[in-house]
Amino acid sequence: LVFRSGRGVPPTLGGRRSAFERFAGRPDSFAGGDGVVVADCAPLAELCRANPDVKFLATFLSRTNQHEACVLAQKFRNLHLYGCWWYCNNPTIVSDITRMRLELLGTAFTAQHSDCRVLEQLIYKWAHSRAEIADALAGRYEKLVAAGFWLTRAHVERDAALLLGGSYRAFMAR
Repeated sequence: LVFRSGRGVPPTLGGRRSAFERFAGRPDSFAGGDGVVVADCAPLAELCRANPDVKFLATFLSRTNQHEACVLAQKFRNLHLYGCWWYCNNPTIVSDITRMRLELLGTAFTAQHSDCRVLEQLIYKWAHSRAEIADALAGRYEKLVAAGFWLTRAHVERDAALLLGGSYRAFMAR
């Protein structure tokens, strides 16, 4: 998210149970954000702190911002991270971001969303994203089982459902 100092939450959101979303990575992000810059996350933290009753959805284009975004999502219950947006949506980056988010947030994020401009993009992006999300979960499960956790099919189904929309629905319902 990119916000200039002095700008706050749009007045139309004040007091409403809606979420505010803006693509990160460009000052003109309402125009699509098809560029890469490292976003300043401090304004997002300020917005979350100053507006605890407003829900914020965030996705970051720059790989550099991903860890800081996870830390902010831990600190602010009104911030939800989602997906690997457009240029971050390749197998290596999906894998890295998903694994980092699982380590820091558990299943309290949405692993993937669709920002596809044409249907064909949805098909190939979903195929590789699903495989990377499954591999990331499998890696977490292997560590848990090695530590003595008894993994069941119900655990796997629950976690997959949370990562693919359930966490978002729970976030919006709070």
